[in-house]
Amino acid sequence: MTTDAKVVHLNPLTAEQNNAASAARLPAALIQLRDKAALQLKQALQALFDNADDTLFEMADRATSNGEQNAFFEAMRDLRLKRKNVEREFLQAIFESFSSLNQYAIGKAPALDSVSFDSLSLVQNDELEETVATDAMVAKVLSRDSQALGHLTTRLNAVISRKLDDKSNPLGPASLCADFLSACASLGVDIRVKLIILKLFEKFVLADLDQLYAEANQQLVAAGILPELKSTPVRRSPSQGQAASRGVAGEAVSHSAVAGEFAEQDVQEVFSALQGLLSQARGSLTQRQAPVDAMPITSNDLMRLLSHMQQRAPAQASAEFDLRDQLEQLLSRASAKSGKTRVVGEVDEDVINLVSMLFEFILDDRTLPDSLKALIARLQIPMLKVAVLDKTFFSRGSHPARRLLNEIAAASLGWGDQDNAQRDSLFQKIEQIVQRLLNDFVDDPQIFSELLSDFMAFTVDERRRSELLEQRTRDAEEGSARSELARKQVEQALNQRLLGKKLPEVVVRLLQEGWSSVLTLTCLKHGVESDEWNAALATMDDLIWSVEPHDDPEARLRLLELVPGLLKALREGMTSAAFDPFATSEFFSQLESLHVHAFQRFKRIMAAPVAEKTREQNQALLDAGIEVPLLEVPPADEPDVAPMVEVVEEIVLLAPGETEAPQPEVALPDDDEMLPKVDALRVGSWVEFIEDDEHKLRCKLAAIIKPTGKYIFVNRTGMKVLEKTRMALAIEFRRNAIRLLDDALLFDRALESVIGNLRRLKNG
Repeated sequence: MTTDAKVVHLNPLTAEQNNAASAARLPAALIQLRDKAALQLKQALQALFDNADDTLFEMADRATSNGEQNAFFEAMRDLRLKRKNVEREFLQAIFESFSSLNQYAIGKAPALDSVSFDSLSLVQNDELEETVATDAMVAKVLSRDSQALGHLTTRLNAVISRKLDDKSNPLGPASLCADFLSACASLGVDIRVKLIILKLFEKFVLADLDQLYAEANQQLVAAGILPELKSTPVRRSPSQGQAASRGVAGEAVSHSAVAGEFAEQDVQEVFSALQGLLSQARGSLTQRQAPVDAMPITSNDLMRLLSHMQQRAPAQASAEFDLRDQLEQLLSRASAKSGKTRVVGEVDEDVINLVSMLFEFILDDRTLPDSLKALIARLQIPMLKVAVLDKTFFSRGSHPARRLLNEIAAASLGWGDQDNAQRDSLFQKIEQIVQRLLNDFVDDPQIFSELLSDFMAFTVDERRRSELLEQRTRDAEEGSARSELARKQVEQALNQRLLGKKLPEVVVRLLQEGWSSVLTLTCLKHGVESDEWNAALATMDDLIWSVEPHDDPEARLRLLELVPGLLKALREGMTSAAFDPFATSEFFSQLESLHVHAFQRFKRIMAAPVAEKTREQNQALLDAGIEVPLLEVPPADEPDVAPMVEVVEEIVLLAPGETEAPQPEVALPDDDEMLPKVDALRVGSWVEFIEDDEHKLRCKLAAIIKPTGKYIFVNRTGMKVLEKTRMALAIEFRRNAIRLLDDALLFDRALESVIGNLRRLKNG
């Protein structure tokens, strides 16, 4: 008998059912709009992936190394495997965005915000390149289709409960880019391939948004939604991508052209995005307004002026050096000679402002040692000349000039102001590079590649030497930690057996000074679970028993059996530990006396009853008046042959070189807010310990020795300069005597800061 008819299936709703349920709350016009737009975007995305294979193959064919070529081939394979998943997640995100239009509940935040200029968090240079690329793509769509997108947003607001702007519009470029980046998160590709995929997304998806917006607006007008809004008819240029809604097979794509135009377009888009940010800040960055009839100088003229400044740059440039002010003075002289006001062109002025702001950040950065800032400040004019010549300076993380600045800053991270600049090879190398640029750089950026290669070779050699010494330091500290743990084990064993007992001084010294070394060596070699360790403890127990007083006659027999083997074990152990042979001989001489004395004591104990009976008999004869011969009576107990000591204080074993036990450190509560700061330190982190304004120590955390809880710090040569416990570091944090040094790329941190400041100026 079956009971299927009585079973109620409680399966959760599928994703499609959830979408259907949410869509039911949308007006019919929006459902139709969503479905049509999704179909067009799906076809456009398919065109993207259909062409990605050929584009990546073209890039692989142009690769200059096997490694680079393999990276493109791996990316092709990854895209083939995951394209369906990316398409599905992208469309799912669009459906979810439409589903939330009539919901006040907090939905998924637009993913693009996490990589926008407003919230840049530079963990890697890749993120900055991706951020600038996506912002440029969005800006291009907004500049081209802002009216159509604005009308679509207005019409959507007329029929939904939530209020949208162009950024949160589900079909806006910002949302679409965010959805696509989120869908591509599972792709295991590097930044070069990701930028290519983004470029393809722009070509096959974003390039056709004007048609999508036009058709969407017409559809809503047909539904009677704000027909009074009038849009300019769409004019499509032949250079724009094909309309994906008409299918992907209609137009062939020149993959070589796609691959070839990436670099140039990226440069223009990145620099355009930066110029857009600068546009609102130009007034506050320039000292005076140029006259209406001012004549801009050419970039070539600007290069000549900069070369003139470069040759006459002060030998000790500083943070007070104002490049813009110096350039203004030269332009004033040129204007006076020609009779016409000469100014820098707008594009070149933007470059000057960007480089000036970058160096303001760099020279104010606390990570750079003050003694090296003067050197790096002298690079401002050469870096400006490079930026005027080559705008990829701002967009390409691998640009030789940019990399040279980053490498110099990274190598300088551990350089302390107390180091001797005249004798330090790093300082001399940086000084040579700066001087070479000032003397030889005119207009050929190739010099930066040469200097970068030379400096990288220098730092590789320095790093190899420091890493070797650093590894030796770690090995020594780990060995020291094992020794310290072994000493703790030996201390515990000694205190368990000696504390509170009164024993001959020579035995206490033998165990504390000599046998402790045997136990330590045994613990290090074999561990505390080994037979050798237990045998060494048994020898110590036998020694203590052999010098303690015993009255039991059976103890005499045990002592007779024990002593020969005990002396042999003691002698072998002391020899294996390479203990001082003269001290060993003295110990054994005194120990022999103790054992002889113990045997004599046993003899006296056994003879005492006989002597007592003899005395009683003699006394009886004397009482009877009978004269008895003089009999030998055993002597009274002799005093101890060795001084005795009572162990009342815990035994503390000192490490080699220590003269006294370390004092207990101040303890903070387990929930102290500084302890998580210590726990956040990672091996390789650079820190600066600050005693006062003149005494600062820069060092790198080379190892955390977990058994002892010690943090080992080394200088840039790999030599140990400091060790601290977790608690001691927390105390240093509490008194603000320790500062973390940011080892992220200097140029990129500067660019992030400049972008953030410009955004605040623009929005303020």
